[in-house]
Amino acid sequence: MPLTDTAVRNAKPGVAARKMGDAGGLYLLVTVSGSKLWRYDYRFGGKRKTLALGAYPDVSLADARDRHSVARRMLAEAPPRDPGAIRQADRAQQAATNAEQERRTIARELLARGEPVPGSFEFIAREWIAKIHRVKVSAGHADRTLVRFEKDAFPWIGARPLGEITAPELLEVVRRVEARGAIETAHRLKDAAGQVFRYGIASGLCDRNPAADLRDALQPVKVKHHAAIIEPVALGKLLRDIDGYTGQPATLAALKLSAILLLRPGELRHLEWAWLDEEGACITVPGAAMKRRKEDKLDGPPHLVPLATQALALLRELRPYTGAGQYIFPSLTSHRRPISENTVRSALRRLGYANDEMTAHGFRATARTLAAERLGIEPEVIEAQLAHAVPDALGRAYNRTQFLEQRKAMMQRWADYIDQLKAGAQVIPMPGSAAA
Repeated sequence: MPLTDTAVRNAKPGVAARKMGDAGGLYLLVTVSGSKLWRYDYRFGGKRKTLALGAYPDVSLADARDRHSVARRMLAEAPPRDPGAIRQADRAQQAATNAEQERRTIARELLARGEPVPGSFEFIAREWIAKIHRVKVSAGHADRTLVRFEKDAFPWIGARPLGEITAPELLEVVRRVEARGAIETAHRLKDAAGQVFRYGIASGLCDRNPAADLRDALQPVKVKHHAAIIEPVALGKLLRDIDGYTGQPATLAALKLSAILLLRPGELRHLEWAWLDEEGACITVPGAAMKRRKEDKLDGPPHLVPLATQALALLRELRPYTGAGQYIFPSLTSHRRPISENTVRSALRRLGYANDEMTAHGFRATARTLAAERLGIEPEVIEAQLAHAVPDALGRAYNRTQFLEQRKAMMQRWADYIDQLKAGAQVIPMPGSAAA
């Protein structure tokens, strides 16, 4: 007998739960505590199932019958559909919708405060830089990666969930960089983004790396070499021009010592007075200050720079100006920091040498070429002094003292040679040869 509103309303709990049947498998389950729950028992796929249709009085008898009718129509379709499975899918979809709405609300609040959204490209990129990238590379390298993201990626995809970013979307970002002619920067941005996505995959935040799909989508990087003067007469003119530089004493000394010490620009500008041994005529650059992989810097050997008499004289002249501080070449704004990485390059520009004529790094290439071709110095001695990681015949890397006596002689001969060029000499005989 079908249920009535009165029967449902007056139903009382008993010592055990009981069912009050209506029709077609619909019934009211009255629990011991007095709850009245609408249920529908049905079979699907050969299994007995129960569908919850709500609780009385929130769901009336008429409403329960309507819901029951909808479920029965699903079962009667061809092919039949499981109303219970559909209910679960609908609830999951609703939960996902609610979660997305909440995420968007939180995201709007964070963005309004200028903070990255958890799970977004910017959030994960900053996390990767802090936890992984900064540990593996130098602080300056990590800082440049972050600045590159802040300038060229975060404004467009920073707020996007990491797992939703597609290859075409990432390509649009890097092509903006490519369009302004910064081809190498575009490639570096793509590569750094790829590392963020790989970190996201390992962290369960995304399933694939869209940067991997951009392998052939950008213009190739043209191989560039540091511009250097390798013609003796032109080098002599450059050295005379440097002598005429009228800027700061520390900058002038940095220009002159770039040509004599043959250090990389980053190594030169970070030189400290504490590393100088005047009596021993040597500068000992700690391994941590050399251009190496970060893991090698931590326990890598120091690099010894034998000082020619000309180099010692320059350092002694400079000491009254900067000797009270930490750095041999301190910044003009703060003696606690060294000169910037662009100081020597900018000074060369002031002297009239463009980037494609001579660079701060170019002094090393100049010496590498002329010391071998004009002075007859053995290549392995030159490479050792330039701190190039070239193994010996047994595959072992040079240690800090390898070829040290030859390097001392080389550095003095090199300083004497460029002094002669500066004085206007054009042909300087090489030992064992008739001409330079």
